[in-house]
Amino acid sequence: MKNKTFSLLSLTLFVTITLAGNAQPEKKQITLEDIFKNRKFSSKGAPGIQSMNDGNHFCQVKKDSLNVYEYASGKYVSTVITSKQLILQGDSTEIPISSFEFSGDESKLLFAADEEPIYRRSSKANYFIYDLKTEKLFPLSKNGKQRLATFSPDGTKIAFVRDNNLYIKDLSIGWMNLGGKLDDQGTGIEYQITKDGKTNEIINGATDWVYEEEFEFSRAFCWSPDGQKIAFYRFNESNVKEYQLTYYGDLYPEQYTFKYPKPGEANSIIDVFIYDLKDHTTIKVDIGKETDIYIPRIKWTDDLNSLAVYRMNRLQNKLELLLADASTGTTHLIYKEENKYYIEINDHWNFLKNNKEFIFTSEKDGFRHIYLYDLTGKLVRQLTKGAWEVTDVLGVDEKNGMVYYLSDEISPMDRDIYAVSLDGKRKIKISTKHGTNTAEFSKTFTWLIKKWSDINTPPVITVCKADGAAVRILQDNAKLRETMAFYRFSKAEFFNFKTPDSTILNGFIVKPPDFDPAKKYPVLFTIYGGPGSQTVLNSWGGVSSWNQLWAQNGIIVVSVDNRGTGGRGEEFKKCTYLQLGKYETQDQIDAAKYLGTLNYVDKNRIGMWGWSFGGYLTLSCLTKGADYFSFGIAVAPVTNWKYYDNIYTERFMRTPKENDEGYENNSPVNHANKLKGKLLLICGMADDNVHPQNSYDMVTALVGADKQFESQFYPNCNHGIYTGKNTSFHLYQRMTDFILKDL
Repeated sequence: MKNKTFSLLSLTLFVTITLAGNAQPEKKQITLEDIFKNRKFSSKGAPGIQSMNDGNHFCQVKKDSLNVYEYASGKYVSTVITSKQLILQGDSTEIPISSFEFSGDESKLLFAADEEPIYRRSSKANYFIYDLKTEKLFPLSKNGKQRLATFSPDGTKIAFVRDNNLYIKDLSIGWMNLGGKLDDQGTGIEYQITKDGKTNEIINGATDWVYEEEFEFSRAFCWSPDGQKIAFYRFNESNVKEYQLTYYGDLYPEQYTFKYPKPGEANSIIDVFIYDLKDHTTIKVDIGKETDIYIPRIKWTDDLNSLAVYRMNRLQNKLELLLADASTGTTHLIYKEENKYYIEINDHWNFLKNNKEFIFTSEKDGFRHIYLYDLTGKLVRQLTKGAWEVTDVLGVDEKNGMVYYLSDEISPMDRDIYAVSLDGKRKIKISTKHGTNTAEFSKTFTWLIKKWSDINTPPVITVCKADGAAVRILQDNAKLRETMAFYRFSKAEFFNFKTPDSTILNGFIVKPPDFDPAKKYPVLFTIYGGPGSQTVLNSWGGVSSWNQLWAQNGIIVVSVDNRGTGGRGEEFKKCTYLQLGKYETQDQIDAAKYLGTLNYVDKNRIGMWGWSFGGYLTLSCLTKGADYFSFGIAVAPVTNWKYYDNIYTERFMRTPKENDEGYENNSPVNHANKLKGKLLLICGMADDNVHPQNSYDMVTALVGADKQFESQFYPNCNHGIYTGKNTSFHLYQRMTDFILKDL
């Protein structure tokens, strides 16, 4: 679930208009058509930029061509390829340039076409290779769509997955002695590394559903630095129980069955293997005898014979880092961390090219910070420290000995760019403006593309030197700011309040553009509230155009970050352990109580809406907080924690056998009889993530408790409810009508 749902809902925002002359033009009202059909309030970015190897140039797609530009001046240098060059011999269809990957030496390009989504992070496609030297275009394979195709570091091979097996395409036309088949264009040999892949049983080189969703990766293989070995996962999901989704539209509905492990149930058995391309042998990595574990990452060090394997116990409160000998598969432990709550997995780990040290982030001092260790497992030094959080590691410039990162050192609502030296003696603040700053560095860390916004200002994207000095603006969204002013966008304001137990909570509030403090206004909470997430950020996107529509209709919009959310240290975030939803719900109830004391708030008309965890929290507040919330919309909600996947749920709740009371007390399906206000329950009937079973059981509980409610179900729609024509518009029209009907 996570705050990815919130980002799905942050559908775009809007801005100011400056009109010449003395006449005051009529300001326009926002409509749903403006938001979802005309996309008037979408901010613009600078998409598709990739640094070239020299670090002084970048490539970017411009219309139908891929061009190279200078960082310093923005000057056009050359065209790498045009769409007219991406037409197969004998065909007339151009392959889109939007999705591409360079080989390591920038001599070849890999393109994906005809993509079919599988789950949130997975898809299959037809991949094509373009050789810039020979100017030849050819398909990666003609034997069916491929997944996760990626070049070897030397660009001579491509690994990919098809039908749950791992393959390699050797572009140098080798491996003839292994039975590989030369393709009919003479452009390489396709060779199958694994042969036991089978749907709903064995997966090689790709993840199962729960790893993809909760450990946030789908490519389960990685090349060694020299491209001579490839490490890969094998998932045996034979004993994982199945869930079935139904798709409608034909005479007989289609039944789709996939493996989905719920709390306390069996997981896939994981093995890690290393395939040697020189002698064509496969060895098994020793990850221990215990099989009820997780391997949330594997990663090569810069040592060509050393693979790092991350091993985690089922409760996710112990993380071990193993180094595997790529020749024998033997491993030894170099780092272990234990936590009284849980440990989160991220990609902040970087193995330095000196083959002696690595950096990573940890919450072991109560806040997430950067640590430097050597490969024997000895702490070299803690690079950052304080009552604030490192939220991301942007990169390591080993040549100049600097680590670049984001942090909330100034405020939990802000994000700033910093650099700290590997010797720990220097720390530099690179960003200068309050708000949310992010950066993408060139490959040599000479240049960075900085994106800045605040809660009321759409993104400004700037090319900067490594020290943050601005060189030129790529995008300032000036037109959007004009549009915002023309449509009377209200300014969001931050506030905080103290709960009865003296916890200070942060929030934002958006008042109607013609706000009158002498009037009484209804309030709509827009929330997510899940572990580690934040909706109260000084960032563009937190206040959506849909929220502005509510403000224009005389409704105050509020969001509050409850306990369990991020940016404020481990204890604030993890105090919800074993009681997921309890303190979150109480904090939102306390927020409603606080707002009800304000002179301009109608305490009898306070509502809430949310999606995924936000939908769960809405149901919890409308039942447990029935005296304070009079209406709500729950979209794709979890209603019983026993129904969600085990990696996510057990991380915060352990298993039902260990914590049955926590599961039962914090599942809204068990509190349906407390509902007093008006409820709209919405779900996609093909949601592979939060299964429609959650909503169906909530309906059963509400009917059993003789509680009236409204519902809207969308056939063939997943967790995002955007499959099908006009679905998003219909969904938001339905929610808008529900709220405005009685307000």
